[in-house]
Amino acid sequence: MEFIAELKERKLVQDIMPGTQEQLGKEMTAGYVGFDPTADSLHVGSLLPITLLMRLQNAGHRPYALVGGATGMIGDPSGKSQERNLLSIDAIHANSEGIRRQLGKFLDFDTSKPNAAVMVNNYDWFKDFRFLDFIRDVGKHITVNYMMAKDSVQKRLETGISFTEFTYQLIQGYDFLHLYKTKNVKLQMGGADQWGNIVTGTELIRRTAGGEAFAFTCPLVTKTDGSKFGKTEGGNIWLDSARTSPYQFYQFWLKQADDDAERMAYTFSFRPIEEINALVAEHKTAPHLRKLQKALAEELTILVHSTEDLAFAQKASEILFSNTAVDTLRSLNEKQLLEVMEGVPQVQSTIGTLNNGADLLTFLAESGVFSSKGEARKMVQNGGVSINKEKVTAIDFVLKKEHLLNDRYVLIQKGKSNYTLAIFN
Repeated sequence: MEFIAELKERKLVQDIMPGTQEQLGKEMTAGYVGFDPTADSLHVGSLLPITLLMRLQNAGHRPYALVGGATGMIGDPSGKSQERNLLSIDAIHANSEGIRRQLGKFLDFDTSKPNAAVMVNNYDWFKDFRFLDFIRDVGKHITVNYMMAKDSVQKRLETGISFTEFTYQLIQGYDFLHLYKTKNVKLQMGGADQWGNIVTGTELIRRTAGGEAFAFTCPLVTKTDGSKFGKTEGGNIWLDSARTSPYQFYQFWLKQADDDAERMAYTFSFRPIEEINALVAEHKTAPHLRKLQKALAEELTILVHSTEDLAFAQKASEILFSNTAVDTLRSLNEKQLLEVMEGVPQVQSTIGTLNNGADLLTFLAESGVFSSKGEARKMVQNGGVSINKEKVTAIDFVLKKEHLLNDRYVLIQKGKSNYTLAIFN
């Protein structure tokens, strides 16, 4: 399907410059998206621009990924109520390099192909750009009235906006002009909050180079309740496995509400529209099976991580959410076990308590897993306590060293889904 037509079917086009669809249908076109280097990893909020570039390349066009090494030093006022805390130059450079490496996983940079992806950093062309030259060669082409009319500026006038952030749209606009003149980039894409900045770029191209450039934006990705997508109680869901484990990443998608999962499927999945339509319809016949969430979690975990990481994430999910045998639990190494147990309440004890075996009821009460031995006894009698996924049937059960996982851990389960990880030091 033609690029813009497919995006429209997926409801991924909000604003679009006249002639954009015609330009993309006429010739291979270079288009870019910018990435803000506020951290050394991107998060799931960055998945939309990443997949936009992937779809652009799949449609035969040439994607440019711009890392904002220079704009990251300024701060974008779009969608923000206050000034950004500025990072050091060294931190921005380190973050930019981290993002460069990460983007290499999603785009094809094989230079033997005519539409090979290209990565650029706007610090490269701004580092030697003198202030006087900038305000003379760029600033004079855009009026203050034009800049003041932008929503991103208007929304900040009441709370205050510094000259630094006020000039951001000129900086980003010059990025587009520079790429247009040096790389023949004719298209910029971004989130809806970037429309004002993007249009400034097309205006600079028109006024300084007499050229025509194109652009479109996508609706901002939010949850059905209006809250920010990609945030959990634990913070951002990162694309770096060292920050967010593949298991946590998989669980994030698995836990999406039905309405959110449906919208996210059209937004992020690379399945054909017809296949997504069928999957949504199937899901609605039996939503409790969460087929849509599972399909989305599987596809995106492979995309961001790997098939091996997906296999582990599914195995880990089975451990906590199904009647898994203890052998599966014991097959995990310490790192994997702790990934699975992240967020599970913990209690600490000493390894010496197991030297001669520990009475389970006493241990459960003294460690705080239960409020008293009486409560623990009642739960055991009702078949509601398991040790390492094996149900405890005897009141006089003794906890021994042989029960330890990786020589340090015991998984205690009370009821269907309440877990505690006991750590013996």
